[in-house]
Amino acid sequence: MPPFIAKYFKLFKYIVSGGSAAVVNLAILYVLTEYAHIHYLESAVLSFLCAFLVSFLLQKFWTFGNKARERMHWQMASYLAVSLANLGLNTLIIYILVEYLHIWYLFSAVIAGALIAFGSFFIYRHLIFKEYPVQDIEPSR
Repeated sequence: MPPFIAKYFKLFKYIVSGGSAAVVNLAILYVLTEYAHIHYLESAVLSFLCAFLVSFLLQKFWTFGNKARERMHWQMASYLAVSLANLGLNTLIIYILVEYLHIWYLFSAVIAGALIAFGSFFIYRHLIFKEYPVQDIEPSR
């Protein structure tokens, strides 16, 4: 695959992976708010956390093609830290859009998710799922 296409194909996979996690997030948000009658902010927190595992696995193994398992615990912890920061930012953006701009909570969640996804791509690509060269390690004598 030519480098130009490969570069944008990774972005395409990021959007598909993020979109899949977003569908999980929004579906759970809608069900909890509309049918379980949980306040929209509490539903937003719960749905965001439920989509975490879907997002991590798709981003690690499919989007960034990072098959390494030896750093997976560190990657998951780092991904969780970014996700928790994103959760706070997501909740704040939804609150502002709903309470002050009177935008429907579900549309507010879509806007918040899109804003957060843009910045997160660079963090995931260059920090969390960065490929490290395999080093030849001489056995101890």
